[in-house]
Amino acid sequence: MENPEQPHDIADEFRMLGENLVQALRSAWESPERQKLQDEIEAGLNQFATTIKQEADSFQQSPTGQQLKSDIEDLRQRVESGEAVDKARDELVKALKALNAELEKFTGRGGGDRA
Repeated sequence: MENPEQPHDIADEFRMLGENLVQALRSAWESPERQKLQDEIEAGLNQFATTIKQEADSFQQSPTGQQLKSDIEDLRQRVESGEAVDKARDELVKALKALNAELEKFTGRGGGDRA
């Protein structure tokens, strides 16, 4: 014997399941435990940021930090003046010449003196 109410019962149960899931998620989200965890995470992140800033400030004032700052400024000036680019170009040309000389030896082409 077929009950005409069965399709509605299934649909009603799915609807109730959805409502119950939403309510369970809402309860979990609004729970004091979740809020406490969020507060702890936020406090931990704030403390982490404070510690990192303090250490960065301390490093910046240290002799090593001052030397690094000076080295970076020196590099910036050399890059702006083109000195670093010229030096990099010279080093690249030397490396390419050496590589070509080795390849010429390998292939037997000789190539002569490539100073």
